[in-house]
Amino acid sequence: MRISYNWLKQFIKLESSSEETAALLTDLGLEVEVVEKYQSVKGGLEGIVVGEVKTCVQHHDADRLKITTVDLGDGNPVQIVCGAPNVAVGQKVPVATIGTNLFDKEGNEFQIKKGKIRGQESHGMICAEDELGLGENHDGIMILDASLKAGTPFAKVMNIENDEVFEIGLTPNRADAMSHWGVARDLRAGLVQKNVHPELITPSVTSFRVDKRTLKIDVEVKDIKLAPRYCGVTISGITVKPSPDWLQNRLKAIGLTPKNNIVDATNYVLHELGQPLHAFDANKINGKIIVKTAESGTKFKTLDDVERILHEEDLMICDEKGPLCIAGVFGGKNSGVTENTSNIFLESAYFNPVSIRKTAKRHGLSTDASFRFERGIDPTITEYALKRAAILIKEIAGGEITSDIIDIYQKKIEDFTVLLNFNKVNKIIGQEIPKEIIKKILVSLDIKVNSVSDAGLGLTIPAYRVDVQREIDVIEEILRVYGYNNIQFSKKLNATVANSGRTEDYKVQNIIASQLNSVGFHEMMANSLTTPDYVKLSENLKEDFNVMMLNPLSNELSAMRQSLLFSGLEAVSYNINRRNSDLKLFEFGKSYHKMPSGYEENKHLSLFVTGNRQPEIWTTPQKPSDFFLFKGYVQSILTRLSVGKTQSVPVSSDVFNEGIAIAIGNDVLVEYGTVKKSILKYFDIKQEVFYADFNWNLILKMISNKIKFQDIPKYPEVRRDLSLLLDQNVTFDKLYSIARQTEKVLLKEIHLFDVYEGKNLPEGKKSYALSFVIQDTTKTLTDEQIDKIMNKLQQNFEKEVGAVLR
Repeated sequence: MRISYNWLKQFIKLESSSEETAALLTDLGLEVEVVEKYQSVKGGLEGIVVGEVKTCVQHHDADRLKITTVDLGDGNPVQIVCGAPNVAVGQKVPVATIGTNLFDKEGNEFQIKKGKIRGQESHGMICAEDELGLGENHDGIMILDASLKAGTPFAKVMNIENDEVFEIGLTPNRADAMSHWGVARDLRAGLVQKNVHPELITPSVTSFRVDKRTLKIDVEVKDIKLAPRYCGVTISGITVKPSPDWLQNRLKAIGLTPKNNIVDATNYVLHELGQPLHAFDANKINGKIIVKTAESGTKFKTLDDVERILHEEDLMICDEKGPLCIAGVFGGKNSGVTENTSNIFLESAYFNPVSIRKTAKRHGLSTDASFRFERGIDPTITEYALKRAAILIKEIAGGEITSDIIDIYQKKIEDFTVLLNFNKVNKIIGQEIPKEIIKKILVSLDIKVNSVSDAGLGLTIPAYRVDVQREIDVIEEILRVYGYNNIQFSKKLNATVANSGRTEDYKVQNIIASQLNSVGFHEMMANSLTTPDYVKLSENLKEDFNVMMLNPLSNELSAMRQSLLFSGLEAVSYNINRRNSDLKLFEFGKSYHKMPSGYEENKHLSLFVTGNRQPEIWTTPQKPSDFFLFKGYVQSILTRLSVGKTQSVPVSSDVFNEGIAIAIGNDVLVEYGTVKKSILKYFDIKQEVFYADFNWNLILKMISNKIKFQDIPKYPEVRRDLSLLLDQNVTFDKLYSIARQTEKVLLKEIHLFDVYEGKNLPEGKKSYALSFVIQDTTKTLTDEQIDKIMNKLQQNFEKEVGAVLR
C-alpha cells in the first residue's frame, strides 16, 4: 500500500522528517518497506529558469534557426540558438541552462551542454511543453506570462509538487489502516506515546446540502445480511472532464492513473478515508436500484469488457431490468460514467466481507474496492464519505445535489466490548506497564474506557477495528504502541535438554541434507499449494484425490500437491530461464491426498539433477550429468542411512521415460529415473532432467537403532554385464521380468547402470547396460555354469524383445 507524505500531512501536522515518520510507522506495525521520491514532473524542472528574449536574428546559415540573446536574471545574457518558429524579442520563456537534465518521451535522461549549432555557440535551450514533460505540444516554445521576472525558477511558476511516498507492507488484519486517514490515526497514537499531541484533522462536510430534489432514485436492499448498510445520492448537471492538477498529482503519487474527474474523485475518497464508492450514470438506471444476489448463470459484462458468468451467491447492484455492477468488486460496462454523462447516482455502502471475498476470488478479480471490503471497512463513515465525495465532485465537476441521501441501515453494526485484566497484560508482555499509560494508549486508539477497577478495564472497541475483538488483541495493541523496543529482557538464558533418539526425523534430515550439500546440491522449499491441472500429467495421479482449498488465493494455488515432481520442475524451469541450467536440487516435503478412506499426508525427499556435472571451467571439459551419476547420488543416501539389503524392481510411476525402483520386499523406498519429455515440454524444459522420489516415512521405519549383520557368504558372487541395443519402446521392467523368469535361483540382482540415446545409434533404438549378480551360497560357480546362464539370458532377450548384443 502506498501512502503520500504530503497527503498524510493534510490529516496530521508533522514536524518530523519522512525518515522519522517511516521509522515510527514501522514500530507501530505498519512496516515501511521503502520511501520513494515523487515529482509531478520528472526531474522537478530543476535547472529551468524564466528567461527574457532580448534579441532575435535569423541564422545566416540555416533558414529554420534563429540566434537569440536571453536574459537569465543574473546580469549576463547568453546566446542560444533556437529552432522554434514562434520565438521573438520581449518574450518570457522557459530556459534549460547548461548542466540541466531533461527527459525524452521514453524517459531517457539527457544533459544540456554548451555546444555549437551551424557555427554559432548555444548556451542552453529554450523549451517547448513536451521537452519539459508538461504536455504534448511541440509546435513551438512556451510563451510565459510577461509579468514574470527573469531568473525565476520555473518550478515555482508551475507549482511542481515534490512528495515522498511510503510503501507499507500492510498485514491482512490491519483493515483500519487501508487509507491515509487510517495511517494518520495510527500515527497519532504513536506520537501521543512520545508525549507529542498533534490534532487529527478530519475533512469537513458541513457544506453539504441538497440544492434541488429533482432526481430521486429509490433503493431496495433485498439481502440485508450481505449489504448491512447502503447509501446513495444523485448529482445532476456535472461535466465529465480531466481532474485538476492537484487531484491528479495525489493519485499519481500513489501509483494510480487519473481517468476523469468523477472516477478520480471516488478514488481520492477511497484512498483518503478507506471507503470505496461507485458512480453510476443516472440516465442509464431503469427505475430503482435493487441490491440482491444474482441468478446463477446470468451473463454480465464488466468494465474490462469481459463477459462473466454470475454465481447465485454474487451480490449485485441492479435496476429493474438487470445487473449494473458486481457489488464491492467491479463496475458494469453499460452503467459506468462516460464523457457524455451529465447525471450520476453516487453509491457508498458496507458489504459483507466474506461475500465480497468469495465473489472476487470466484471471478479472479482484485480491485482497490474489493481489497478493502473483503477485509472489513468502517461501517460508521458510510454516509460521511458519501458527503465528502459529493462535495468534491461539485467542486471539480460542477452540478447540483438533486436528492436527499438514502441511508438504509436496518441493523446497526455494534462496537465490541472487552474486559481487560491488568495482571494478564503484565503476564503476556513480561513487564509491568503503568495503568495510566495503558489507559492513555487505549484512548489514543479510539478505544473507549467504560469502567475502571483495580483489576482491569471495561472497554468498547470501535467497529472498524475488526481485528481487535478479544482481550489478547487489546494487549497486542497496547504492546505495539508502547513499543516492542521498550520491553526489557533478561540476560539469563534458559534451555532444556531433550532426550531424543538418533533416528529422529529432523536428525536424519540434517544428515542427508549435509551429505547432499557436500556434493553440490542446493535445498529448495516449494509451495505445497499448486494447480489442480498437474494431476493430468500422470495417470497415477487422480483428480478425485486432489485436496482443494475452500477459499483459494488463485486458481493456480487452489489444490494441495499430490507429487513433489511438478513444483520441483517449476523451480528447474525458473532457473533455466534465467541462464542457470546446471542444477542439483533437493527438497524435503509432503504430498497430500484425499483418499476414499480419508485424508493422507506422505513425506518425501525429492532430488533433481539437470545440465552439466560442474560449472564451466576452461581447464576442464564439460560433461553432462547422466543416469549413472544420478544413480550414485540415490544409492549413497541409502548407504549413508544403512538401510537393509535392497533390490532393484521395475518402476511403477509413469512420469519416467526410463526409471528404476529400489525396494525392500514389497515396500518401494525410492523411484528414480529420467523424466518424460512430454512432462518436460509442459514446463518448457528442453534438457534432460533426472528425478528421484524417496518415500521418507518408509525410510525412517527401515532405519533401526539395532545393528544387524549376517555372515559373509563363503562362496563368491559373480557379476556379468550385457550391453543391449533395443527398440525405444522396450522398458527395463520388461527386461527385468525376462531375466527373473530365465534364472530364478542363482540370479540375485539385476541393475540398469547406463542408458544411452542419441547419435551413432540407429533411428528408434536405444542402448541399455545391465549388470547381473550371480551367486550360489552352497558352492563356487564354474565358468561353464555362469556362461550357460548368461547365454540363456542373451537368447531370451533376443527372442522376447529383439535385443542385439553391442
